[in-house]
Amino acid sequence: MTDRPHLLLVDDERSIREPLATYLQKNGFRVTAVGDAATARQRLAGYAIDLVVLDIMMPGEDGLSLCRHIRETGEIPVILLTARSEETDRIVGLEMGADDYVLKPFSPRELIARIKVILRRAGNGGVRQHAPESASYAFAGWVLKAAERTLVDMDGVSIPLSTGEYNLLLALVTRPNQVLSRDQLLDITQGREANAFDRAIDNQISRLRRKIEPDAKNPTFIKTVWGGGYTLCADVTRQ
Repeated sequence: MTDRPHLLLVDDERSIREPLATYLQKNGFRVTAVGDAATARQRLAGYAIDLVVLDIMMPGEDGLSLCRHIRETGEIPVILLTARSEETDRIVGLEMGADDYVLKPFSPRELIARIKVILRRAGNGGVRQHAPESASYAFAGWVLKAAERTLVDMDGVSIPLSTGEYNLLLALVTRPNQVLSRDQLLDITQGREANAFDRAIDNQISRLRRKIEPDAKNPTFIKTVWGGGYTLCADVTRQ
């Protein structure tokens, strides 16, 4: 059936890749399974892929590099597979734009549940925000331009933002001086579901602070409300 979601499964371990591809196919997905990043790039260029399931540790180009490429060239959701348990690897993946991660060994049923959550979110099943295309938001010497999805400083220099950073900053500037919990921010920016990660919000906040705060370690604009969440302490003018 052509209306089945098309997954790209990228894993160099054949013993994982082939059984998992079969399981996903039996559960209603079309699956293209490849063993390396180079072949994955070819498939991404030649097929309409709905979601990528991507192993981090691969020979040659690793999964994090491929994830960066996917995020720089489009909005295809990515779930990372990793055998590593270190928090740093998971954080790096999320900062590069991955939508979720699953630690090996994992339950295929859990993976399918996470895939469905993200596909619903990508298909506007969540409550993602959308700013008017012509809107701009000025605050504390910065201007967030929705049309270009860019942040400009007082000298007119554009500061690059990832998709996650843009969505999070847009949520804050459209709700200045309001305390927004992590759950609320996930709702607004991604479409909160049970398997989304609060940590993703913390990572994006840290990255935004490094870009807009005079001192990221002592933020004056994006403040943490202990036990509550985050708030943008600035007056915002819509232009």
